[in-house]
Amino acid sequence: MDSFILQILNGLDKGSAYALIALGLTLIFGTLGVVNFAHGALFMIGAFCAVTMQRILSLSRTVVDETQTDFLGNPLQTQVPYLQDWFGPVAGAAIQDWAVPLAIFLTIPVMLLVGFGMERGLIKHFYKRPHADQILVTFGLAIVIGEIIKAFYGANPIQTPMPSAFVGTVDLGRYLGLGEGAVAYPTWRLVYFFFSAAIIAAVFAFLQFTTFGMVVRAGMADRETVGMLGIDIDKRFTFMFGLAASVAGLAGMMYAPILSPHYNIGMDFLVLSFVVVVVGGMGSLPGAVLAGFLLGITQSFFSNPAFKGYFVELLRLEGTFAGTVITGLDQIIIYLVAIIILLTRPRGLLGRKGVMED
Repeated sequence: MDSFILQILNGLDKGSAYALIALGLTLIFGTLGVVNFAHGALFMIGAFCAVTMQRILSLSRTVVDETQTDFLGNPLQTQVPYLQDWFGPVAGAAIQDWAVPLAIFLTIPVMLLVGFGMERGLIKHFYKRPHADQILVTFGLAIVIGEIIKAFYGANPIQTPMPSAFVGTVDLGRYLGLGEGAVAYPTWRLVYFFFSAAIIAAVFAFLQFTTFGMVVRAGMADRETVGMLGIDIDKRFTFMFGLAASVAGLAGMMYAPILSPHYNIGMDFLVLSFVVVVVGGMGSLPGAVLAGFLLGITQSFFSNPAFKGYFVELLRLEGTFAGTVITGLDQIIIYLVAIIILLTRPRGLLGRKGVMED
């Protein structure tokens, strides 16, 4: 039971990242009809916003300490962060410690600007082009962004520590009545899950309960009719591109302590997120979220050797070729699940009729 709960939690952790990226992808496809293969790069930019904020808050000046000397007898030079000069040692160190959460104040404006710039500068010229053209140009843009990040930050992963208050684990077993220490889970991963849930809820509430969101939903269903009513739907869709970019950026920013940012991190999530979008149904926001969590939990279980062993034993496949194949399913299970779902429901779990069927 303890292992089962841990795999569910791991699945929710992975699924929340997939769901956030897929939500942004679906927003862009649902509003603009663009298949955006640069969306993984937006996730990467968000992760490097956390890195940038950490470096900004760590800026320091050199101070010569005459009371101490190095091994050559020279006065010892130390680095004192500017934050500690301005706010004092305790407050300055606390601000530095919270660099990742504070990066939200950098990530949102940066991602909005990047999103608006991408849509106005490039994407708008491909609205009426075939999806193959959109994929090629956005994939090329993703490569360019990755190389720019590589030039500025290097090719190696960069450690981005979480706040010290969230280091360690939470004893969930005590709260679930399973006994103290039965289920311990990393605190920051729980923070990431609840953060993702809050962002997803905020996006759905924005679309559902605001006038702006209702107009956007109407435009997603029938763009021409909304335009005939005198509403500039293009400007609203441009804002939605910026919103989708911000969602992807925030997902990457908060994931930085879990997986150290590197210039190829966006590609690692992009392919899986597109699978999530297709499984959920092209253009379906609830489908993207549902598929994200479903595939995250599935991948979590099949990456557990104990579960795979139990599955092989249940099917009585010990020592057979099929049993050997099952033990290596963790790398391809998401694609197998996608194939099964699409064979039974070609439009995906919650796909709409007529979307990408021409």
